[in-house]
Amino acid sequence: MDTTLKNIILVPTDFSEVCNNAMNQAVEAAKFLKNKIALLHVIDKNTKAQLKKDNEGADTIDIKLSQIAEEIRSQHKVEVMTISREGDIFTTIGEVAKDIDANLMYLGTHGKVGMQKLTGSFALKVVTNSPVPVIVVQKRPFEQGYKKIVLPITSDAGPWEKTKWATFIAKNFEAEIHVYQLDIPELKETISIITNHFDKENVKYKTIKSSGGNFSKQVIDYATANLADMIMIMTNPDKSFTKFILGSYDEEMIFNTSQIPVMCINPRKYNWEKIFKI
Repeated sequence: MDTTLKNIILVPTDFSEVCNNAMNQAVEAAKFLKNKIALLHVIDKNTKAQLKKDNEGADTIDIKLSQIAEEIRSQHKVEVMTISREGDIFTTIGEVAKDIDANLMYLGTHGKVGMQKLTGSFALKVVTNSPVPVIVVQKRPFEQGYKKIVLPITSDAGPWEKTKWATFIAKNFEAEIHVYQLDIPELKETISIITNHFDKENVKYKTIKSSGGNFSKQVIDYATANLADMIMIMTNPDKSFTKFILGSYDEEMIFNTSQIPVMCINPRKYNWEKIFKI
Protein backbone atom coordinates (compact mmCIF):
# COMPACT_ATOMS: atom_id res chain seq x y z
CA MET A 1 0.00 0.00 0.00
CA ASP A 2 1.30 3.45 -0.98
CA THR A 3 1.05 5.73 2.04
CA THR A 4 2.86 8.68 0.41
CA LEU A 5 -0.38 10.00 -1.11
CA LYS A 6 -1.72 13.24 0.39
CA ASN A 7 -5.04 15.10 0.31
CA ILE A 8 -6.99 11.94 1.07
CA ILE A 9 -10.56 11.41 2.25
CA LEU A 10 -10.84 8.20 4.30
CA VAL A 11 -14.05 6.19 4.04
CA PRO A 12 -14.43 3.18 6.38
CA THR A 13 -16.98 0.72 5.03
CA ASP A 14 -18.73 -2.45 6.13
CA PHE A 15 -20.43 -2.60 2.68
CA SER A 16 -23.83 -1.58 4.09
CA GLU A 17 -26.22 0.85 2.40
CA VAL A 18 -25.38 3.72 4.75
CA CYS A 19 -21.64 3.19 4.26
CA ASN A 20 -22.24 3.28 0.50
CA ASN A 21 -24.02 6.60 1.03
CA ALA A 22 -21.01 7.89 2.97
CA MET A 23 -18.78 6.74 0.12
CA ASN A 24 -20.93 8.51 -2.48
CA GLN A 25 -20.84 11.75 -0.51
CA ALA A 26 -17.08 11.41 -0.04
CA VAL A 27 -16.61 10.92 -3.79
CA GLU A 28 -18.59 14.10 -4.52
CA ALA A 29 -16.49 15.97 -1.96
CA ALA A 30 -13.30 14.56 -3.49
CA LYS A 31 -14.29 16.10 -6.84
CA PHE A 32 -14.72 19.54 -5.27
CA LEU A 33 -11.56 19.29 -3.18
CA LYS A 34 -9.47 17.47 -5.82
CA ASN A 35 -8.73 14.81 -3.19
CA LYS A 36 -8.25 11.07 -3.43
CA ILE A 37 -10.42 8.45 -1.73
CA ALA A 38 -9.14 5.74 0.59
CA LEU A 39 -11.65 2.93 1.13
CA LEU A 40 -11.01 1.04 4.36
CA HIS A 41 -12.43 -2.13 5.79
CA VAL A 42 -11.30 -3.14 9.26
CA ILE A 43 -11.23 -6.91 9.57
CA ASP A 44 -12.54 -7.41 13.08
CA LYS A 45 -14.35 -10.24 14.84
CA ASN A 46 -17.62 -9.26 13.16
CA THR A 47 -16.05 -9.50 9.71
CA LYS A 48 -14.50 -12.87 10.51
CA ALA A 49 -17.82 -14.19 11.81
CA GLN A 50 -19.63 -12.99 8.68
CA LEU A 51 -17.02 -14.52 6.37
CA LYS A 52 -17.28 -17.83 8.22
CA LYS A 53 -21.07 -17.73 8.03
CA ASP A 54 -20.93 -17.08 4.27
CA ASN A 55 -18.17 -19.66 3.79
CA GLU A 56 -15.90 -17.03 2.23
CA GLY A 57 -12.17 -16.38 2.54
CA ALA A 58 -10.39 -13.22 3.72
CA ASP A 59 -9.62 -12.29 0.11
CA THR A 60 -13.36 -11.57 -0.32
CA ILE A 61 -12.84 -8.23 1.43
CA ASP A 62 -10.07 -7.11 -0.94
CA ILE A 63 -12.14 -8.23 -3.94
CA LYS A 64 -15.16 -6.21 -2.76
CA LEU A 65 -13.02 -3.14 -2.10
CA SER A 66 -11.34 -3.42 -5.51
CA GLN A 67 -14.70 -3.71 -7.29
CA ILE A 68 -16.03 -0.60 -5.56
CA ALA A 69 -12.82 1.30 -6.26
CA GLU A 70 -12.97 0.44 -9.95
CA GLU A 71 -16.57 1.64 -10.18
CA ILE A 72 -15.59 4.95 -8.61
CA ARG A 73 -12.65 5.39 -10.96
CA SER A 74 -14.67 4.62 -14.07
CA GLN A 75 -17.78 6.62 -13.15
CA HIS A 76 -16.27 9.61 -11.37
CA LYS A 77 -12.62 9.80 -12.48
CA VAL A 78 -11.52 10.00 -8.85
CA GLU A 79 -8.31 8.32 -7.68
CA VAL A 80 -8.98 5.54 -5.15
CA MET A 81 -6.81 3.43 -2.89
CA THR A 82 -8.08 0.43 -0.93
CA ILE A 83 -7.03 -0.77 2.49
CA SER A 84 -8.01 -3.84 4.50
CA ARG A 85 -6.45 -4.07 7.94
CA GLU A 86 -6.99 -6.42 10.84
CA GLY A 87 -7.96 -4.72 14.08
CA ASP A 88 -11.00 -3.10 15.67
CA ILE A 89 -12.99 -0.15 14.39
CA PHE A 90 -12.43 1.99 17.48
CA THR A 91 -8.65 2.26 17.17
CA THR A 92 -7.73 1.00 13.70
CA ILE A 93 -9.76 3.56 11.76
CA GLY A 94 -7.98 6.41 13.54
CA GLU A 95 -4.61 4.73 13.09
CA VAL A 96 -5.16 4.39 9.34
CA ALA A 97 -6.28 8.02 9.09
CA LYS A 98 -2.99 9.05 10.68
CA ASP A 99 -0.88 6.60 8.65
CA ILE A 100 -2.17 7.85 5.28
CA ASP A 101 -2.23 11.50 6.37
CA ALA A 102 -5.95 11.87 5.59
CA ASN A 103 -7.60 15.30 5.60
CA LEU A 104 -11.16 14.15 6.28
CA MET A 105 -13.17 11.07 7.09
CA TYR A 106 -16.69 10.18 6.00
CA LEU A 107 -18.44 7.80 8.41
CA GLY A 108 -21.77 6.12 7.71
CA THR A 109 -23.79 5.37 10.82
CA HIS A 110 -26.86 3.16 10.95
CA GLY A 111 -29.02 0.93 13.08
CA LYS A 112 -28.48 -2.79 13.43
CA VAL A 113 -28.05 -3.38 9.69
CA GLY A 114 -24.46 -3.85 8.63
CA MET A 115 -21.54 -6.06 9.45
CA GLN A 116 -19.98 -3.82 12.08
CA LYS A 117 -23.01 -2.01 13.57
CA LEU A 118 -21.57 1.53 13.42
CA THR A 119 -24.35 3.01 15.50
CA GLY A 120 -24.80 5.06 18.67
CA SER A 121 -21.85 4.88 21.05
CA PHE A 122 -19.84 2.83 18.51
CA ALA A 123 -19.90 5.65 15.96
CA LEU A 124 -19.25 8.28 18.63
CA LYS A 125 -16.15 6.45 19.78
CA VAL A 126 -14.79 6.40 16.23
CA VAL A 127 -15.50 10.14 15.96
CA THR A 128 -13.76 11.11 19.19
CA ASN A 129 -10.75 8.89 18.46
CA SER A 130 -10.22 10.37 15.00
CA PRO A 131 -7.15 12.53 14.26
CA VAL A 132 -9.11 14.27 11.46
CA PRO A 133 -12.59 15.81 11.18
CA VAL A 134 -15.35 13.23 10.63
CA ILE A 135 -18.42 13.88 8.51
CA VAL A 136 -21.11 11.57 9.89
CA VAL A 137 -23.82 10.64 7.40
CA GLN A 138 -26.96 8.56 7.66
CA LYS A 139 -29.13 7.09 4.88
CA ARG A 140 -30.33 10.35 3.38
CA PRO A 141 -28.33 11.18 0.22
CA PHE A 142 -26.74 14.59 -0.37
CA GLU A 143 -25.39 14.81 -3.88
CA GLN A 144 -25.08 18.52 -4.70
CA GLY A 145 -22.27 19.45 -2.34
CA TYR A 146 -22.72 21.78 0.62
CA LYS A 147 -24.40 25.15 0.04
CA LYS A 148 -25.78 25.94 3.50
CA ILE A 149 -23.81 25.01 6.61
CA VAL A 150 -25.02 25.57 10.17
CA LEU A 151 -22.23 26.33 12.66
CA PRO A 152 -23.52 26.13 16.27
CA ILE A 153 -21.49 28.14 18.77
CA THR A 154 -22.01 27.30 22.43
CA SER A 155 -18.67 28.27 24.02
CA ASP A 156 -15.41 30.10 23.38
CA ALA A 157 -13.51 26.79 23.06
CA GLY A 158 -11.51 26.32 19.87
CA PRO A 159 -12.93 29.14 17.71
CA TRP A 160 -9.89 29.07 15.43
CA GLU A 161 -10.23 25.41 14.40
CA LYS A 162 -13.94 25.57 13.66
CA THR A 163 -13.56 28.90 11.88
CA LYS A 164 -10.76 27.58 9.68
CA TRP A 165 -12.69 24.43 8.77
CA ALA A 166 -15.87 26.39 8.10
CA THR A 167 -13.88 28.71 5.83
CA PHE A 168 -12.26 25.78 4.05
CA ILE A 169 -15.57 24.04 3.35
CA ALA A 170 -17.39 27.27 2.45
CA LYS A 171 -14.76 28.40 -0.07
CA ASN A 172 -14.44 25.02 -1.75
CA PHE A 173 -18.18 24.43 -2.01
CA GLU A 174 -19.25 28.08 -2.39
CA ALA A 175 -21.37 27.66 0.72
CA GLU A 176 -23.00 30.12 3.10
CA ILE A 177 -22.30 29.69 6.83
CA HIS A 178 -25.17 30.15 9.28
CA VAL A 179 -23.61 30.91 12.68
CA TYR A 180 -26.17 29.78 15.27
CA GLN A 181 -25.13 31.00 18.72
CA LEU A 182 -26.25 30.87 22.30
CA ASP A 183 -27.41 34.35 23.20
CA ILE A 184 -24.95 34.99 26.04
CA PRO A 185 -22.49 37.91 26.57
CA GLU A 186 -19.52 35.55 26.96
CA LEU A 187 -19.68 34.66 23.26
CA LYS A 188 -19.37 38.22 21.94
CA GLU A 189 -15.61 38.05 21.41
CA THR A 190 -15.77 34.54 19.92
CA ILE A 191 -18.43 35.55 17.41
CA SER A 192 -16.34 38.60 16.53
CA ILE A 193 -13.27 36.41 15.84
CA ILE A 194 -15.32 34.10 13.61
CA THR A 195 -17.14 36.77 11.61
CA ASN A 196 -14.02 38.94 11.18
CA HIS A 197 -12.23 35.97 9.64
CA PHE A 198 -15.19 35.23 7.36
CA ASP A 199 -15.14 38.89 6.23
CA LYS A 200 -11.42 38.69 5.53
CA GLU A 201 -11.85 35.50 3.49
CA ASN A 202 -14.98 36.73 1.66
CA VAL A 203 -17.10 33.92 3.09
CA LYS A 204 -20.86 34.49 2.99
CA TYR A 205 -22.47 34.14 6.40
CA LYS A 206 -25.32 35.16 8.65
CA THR A 207 -25.63 35.07 12.45
CA ILE A 208 -28.63 33.78 14.35
CA LYS A 209 -29.16 33.95 18.11
CA SER A 210 -30.83 31.18 20.08
CA SER A 211 -34.19 32.03 21.57
CA GLY A 212 -33.46 29.91 24.65
CA GLY A 213 -34.55 26.41 25.58
CA ASN A 214 -33.33 23.18 24.00
CA PHE A 215 -30.35 24.35 21.95
CA SER A 216 -29.79 21.16 19.94
CA LYS A 217 -33.46 21.02 18.97
CA GLN A 218 -33.34 24.65 17.88
CA VAL A 219 -30.24 24.01 15.75
CA ILE A 220 -31.77 20.93 14.11
CA ASP A 221 -35.11 22.66 13.54
CA TYR A 222 -33.32 25.67 12.03
CA ALA A 223 -31.10 23.50 9.83
CA THR A 224 -34.10 21.49 8.66
CA ALA A 225 -36.30 24.53 7.94
CA ASN A 226 -33.48 26.25 6.03
CA LEU A 227 -32.58 23.13 4.01
CA ALA A 228 -29.05 23.02 5.43
CA ASP A 229 -26.64 20.55 3.86
CA MET A 230 -24.38 20.20 6.88
CA ILE A 231 -24.11 20.95 10.59
CA MET A 232 -20.57 21.55 11.88
CA ILE A 233 -19.76 20.89 15.55
CA MET A 234 -16.69 20.63 17.73
CA THR A 235 -15.86 18.05 20.37
CA ASN A 236 -14.43 19.11 23.71
CA PRO A 237 -11.12 17.86 25.16
CA ASP A 238 -11.08 16.28 28.55
CA LYS A 239 -8.87 17.82 31.24
CA SER A 240 -5.76 15.96 30.04
CA PHE A 241 -6.49 16.87 26.38
CA THR A 242 -5.71 13.25 25.46
CA LYS A 243 -9.22 12.31 24.43
CA PHE A 244 -12.37 14.07 23.32
CA ILE A 245 -15.95 14.01 24.48
CA LEU A 246 -19.31 14.88 23.01
CA GLY A 247 -22.07 16.55 24.95
CA SER A 248 -25.61 15.19 24.81
CA TYR A 249 -26.64 18.03 22.48
CA ASP A 250 -23.79 17.07 20.11
CA GLU A 251 -25.07 13.49 20.03
CA GLU A 252 -28.58 14.71 19.30
CA MET A 253 -27.24 16.69 16.36
CA ILE A 254 -25.11 13.83 15.01
CA PHE A 255 -28.10 11.47 14.99
CA ASN A 256 -30.63 14.13 13.97
CA THR A 257 -33.86 12.74 12.56
CA SER A 258 -33.60 14.97 9.47
CA GLN A 259 -30.42 12.98 8.67
CA ILE A 260 -28.39 16.09 7.87
CA PRO A 261 -24.65 15.26 7.66
CA VAL A 262 -22.68 16.47 10.68
CA MET A 263 -19.01 17.41 10.54
CA CYS A 264 -17.32 16.70 13.88
CA ILE A 265 -14.03 18.46 14.58
CA ASN A 266 -11.65 17.38 17.32
CA PRO A 267 -9.39 20.26 18.46
CA ARG A 268 -6.00 19.30 17.04
CA LYS A 269 -2.95 21.02 15.62
CA TYR A 270 -3.86 20.82 11.95
CA ASN A 271 -1.40 21.48 9.13
CA TRP A 272 -3.35 24.34 7.60
CA GLU A 273 -0.68 24.97 4.96
CA LYS A 274 -1.26 21.45 3.63
CA ILE A 275 -5.04 21.61 3.91
CA PHE A 276 -5.37 24.98 2.23
CA LYS A 277 -2.48 24.22 -0.16
CA ILE A 278 -0.76 27.49 0.70
